[in-house]
Amino acid sequence: MTIKQFKDDPLAHYSYAIVSNGEMALVDPSRNPMEYYRYAEEQNAKIVAVFETHPHADFVSSHMQIHEQTGATIYASELLGADYPHKTFDDGDTLKMGDTTFSAINTPGHSPDSITVVAKEGDKTALFTGDTLFIGNVGRPDLREKAGNMKAKRVDLAKQMYNTIKNKFTDLPDDALVYPAHGAGSLCGKNMSDASSSTLGNERQGNWAFKEQTEDEFVEEILKDQPFIPHYFGFNVDVNKTGPENVQRTKWANKLKLYVDEVETGITVVDTRSGEAFKDGHLHGSINIMARSEKDKYETWLGAIIQPEEEFYLVIESIDNLEDLLERTAKIGYEKQVKAVITLSDKVSEKSDQLDIEGFKNNKENYTIVDIRNNSEVAEGKIFDDAIAVPLNELRENAIEIPSHKPVVVHCAGGYRSAAGSSILDAKFENTKVYDLSDAINDFK
Repeated sequence: MTIKQFKDDPLAHYSYAIVSNGEMALVDPSRNPMEYYRYAEEQNAKIVAVFETHPHADFVSSHMQIHEQTGATIYASELLGADYPHKTFDDGDTLKMGDTTFSAINTPGHSPDSITVVAKEGDKTALFTGDTLFIGNVGRPDLREKAGNMKAKRVDLAKQMYNTIKNKFTDLPDDALVYPAHGAGSLCGKNMSDASSSTLGNERQGNWAFKEQTEDEFVEEILKDQPFIPHYFGFNVDVNKTGPENVQRTKWANKLKLYVDEVETGITVVDTRSGEAFKDGHLHGSINIMARSEKDKYETWLGAIIQPEEEFYLVIESIDNLEDLLERTAKIGYEKQVKAVITLSDKVSEKSDQLDIEGFKNNKENYTIVDIRNNSEVAEGKIFDDAIAVPLNELRENAIEIPSHKPVVVHCAGGYRSAAGSSILDAKFENTKVYDLSDAINDFK
């Protein structure tokens, strides 16, 4: 069998194609299936199976679209309660494809309906572990209290993960290849390795989850210091359970409006341009969620700041950015919330206030400083002792906590998030100057 790994950098998501004797299976495919179709053409292979290791929280899968366009069968755990056409795939179930035999192991912990897909051909074994076993860690168990067919409390799932790691991989060889659904930078777990794959033997030796420990010790470790949960995670779980729509159809259904200088009031505006362009002129009340490159985690912050089903205008720098921004918005299933994609007229003149950095350095007491880093970052130490800490993902809802009698300076760890944070507060505080410290934060570390 030939295994091809695909990576979506902004979401640190891995998906896979397995080819054997002219047939192809996919595991946890991204929203847009075209890269898998291109690879199938290169390999002269027919896509016959799609495995969903669980209903994903951080991206919308293309399993339903692939089924509709190729006739491939979708395989998922019976526990998922999927609303789309599928075959159940649980402990003891197998599928023969070419010379490769696939089997399922129920591996609850990240979610109650998680499976690990085992692929064997000759003396080669590959494990597609979804969000159960990562490289250097395991999946977080705190995402399914409010979404999906099976609700489960975080402590109960943590205990299930303990049992999974202790008992479910026991009969598999050390040289089995481990292919996870996510890597470092994903919010589906913590402290993951930068490596994109491993062996089960290496994980048994180096992954903390495999060390000898009590259930209580395991539960305490897995639950502490998990990253925040963006608004969109539960929404994506439900979309993936229902069966997502064809992405080409939904993303290109959006309206495009050019040279806009005003929009309907009361509708959120998401401006994806650079901080410099935004500060030089933007629509009133806009939120600056930058999407300059794949290094900007636009998808994550869009889904963390904007609520599921909240309508918004999407501002792009140029028509050249249209396809990329629609694609990235669709990854998390937000393309249907876009009221219109717009480019701005040069008449748009609302500017952001520019901070006098030297004046701030010498008179910090004259400002209200807002630290929008995550709670775990703040716990490691404040950069400014008197800063008010409100994580960016909670800022829109909790801006009322921030006093507005002095000018406000917003900072994060490196300058990306503070562009969004300062724009949120600038829209909230009509009579208070709000400044973005941006990358000048590095002068204070």
